[in-house]
Amino acid sequence: MWIDAHNHLQDPRLAGTLEELEALPMKAAVVNGTRETDWPQVADLAAKHAWVFPAFGLHPWFLAERTADWRVRLLEALRTPRASIGEIGLDGWMHNPDFAAQEEVFRDQLAIAAERNLPVTIHCLKAWPRMCKILKTAPLPARGFLMHAFAGSREEAWELLDLGAYFSFSGAFLHERKRAIQDVFAWMPQDRLLVETDAPAMNPPPSHQRHVLGDGGNHPANIADITLALAQIRCTHPEVLCEAVAANFHRLFGTGQKTDCGW
Repeated sequence: MWIDAHNHLQDPRLAGTLEELEALPMKAAVVNGTRETDWPQVADLAAKHAWVFPAFGLHPWFLAERTADWRVRLLEALRTPRASIGEIGLDGWMHNPDFAAQEEVFRDQLAIAAERNLPVTIHCLKAWPRMCKILKTAPLPARGFLMHAFAGSREEAWELLDLGAYFSFSGAFLHERKRAIQDVFAWMPQDRLLVETDAPAMNPPPSHQRHVLGDGGNHPANIADITLALAQIRCTHPEVLCEAVAANFHRLFGTGQKTDCGW
């Protein structure tokens, strides 16, 4: 049973992977829309596949593309069954980041998540002081939030744990140069762990990448190898980790209603 806490199955490069994923013992996958043009495609995937948990959000990379009524359109998208908010956040890695706009839109989306107690998936690159300040002062959903592909320190994780954070481990962290991040996830409390592919981005090293897209991108079926590698890093049995990940996913993203995939 494999659970992918973060990917982008609406990406055209992944169109040919859905049949393979249907054949896997895939329990659930959170498919993140990052801009308004993504949202109908994500909703369509959720309508066709009960294991797809759709997420709708404005990513900081695409704020310049937002329409005047983006918030109304987001609220409409969130009527989709099993919906959450994501991928949203702050990014200082991009060229000439407009942090004023990023923070305004991020706070708006966090407020919607808090008001509706929806799961929210957060992206943060080179913006930790700003991110922590917002998360410590803004309303947050009572069920918690996910720091996707968390690459921070143990100290930063401690601060976020107290606020209700969950953390997803990316296959890209299996590269040797990411040993410090592996050490953080070896320490991470088991009840806050999730695993992700971020497909088609963030490729694992070749040793953990049995599935490769034609263009060399990250295949979502690599979730199995990534999960097994994290179990090894944590010196725990794979079944124990899978059970913990399933419980954590249910706690954060579960709807409280039965679906075809069990939740």
